[in-house]
Amino acid sequence: MTGFSVRAVLTIYLAELARFRRTMLTSLLTPVITTSLYFIVFGSAIGSRMTDIGGVAYGAFIVPGLIMLSMFTESIFNASFGIFMPKWTKAIYEPLSAPISPFEIVMAYVGAAATKSILLGLIIFATAHLFVDVQVAHPVGMIAFMALIAISFSMFGFILGIWAKSFEQLQVIPLLVVMPMTFLGGAFYSIDMLPPAWRVVTLFNPVVYLISGFRWTFFERGDVSIGISMAFVMLMLTICMAAIIMIFRTGYRLKE
Repeated sequence: MTGFSVRAVLTIYLAELARFRRTMLTSLLTPVITTSLYFIVFGSAIGSRMTDIGGVAYGAFIVPGLIMLSMFTESIFNASFGIFMPKWTKAIYEPLSAPISPFEIVMAYVGAAATKSILLGLIIFATAHLFVDVQVAHPVGMIAFMALIAISFSMFGFILGIWAKSFEQLQVIPLLVVMPMTFLGGAFYSIDMLPPAWRVVTLFNPVVYLISGFRWTFFERGDVSIGISMAFVMLMLTICMAAIIMIFRTGYRLKE
């Protein structure tokens, strides 16, 4: 087949969004409650004992970290579950045998997962305003960074969904790897607050660069420079793209 099929992409994309609409109340209410609890625990209990971090009130400082924490897990979960279910039910053979390209398949699944993740991030951002006054220095940069993060982690989730052979394996990476790395990646503190030795160790955590770059769009300050953060995001996109291309070329766990 030659050419790009908009209808094929929209069909898969809208089917994925329809699954989200069926659980919309739970999907939207959960992040609001979770964000509120984080602000009660971290913003009130801990924030009352901390004046500010680098001239930024602690309650506002943790907002970018909260958004990233939720977007990381939501992007991975939606993309991995979206492709795992048709693989598990053997329905994956329908799009694979249809006259559509792998690029269109990935674009539809990743696009739907990224859309849901961005919506979640915006809801958390709006909820944060109920507790603290958050000013964004670069609104366009904030949205662009959210989109890049959502696409990157949705692609990573797509790879995870192809790799996983069970529902249990879908939970391993988000819960045992991504979430701990987020908590240890400066989501709720600045790595400058750590002892020098631990600061060096923390710089090996890739999540540090993502959270730092996103925080820069809010306050024009981060633990690492915005250039390094953007370079890391683009590197992650490139690696995920290369992995997905290899999956479709080899049929890895798609044709089992």
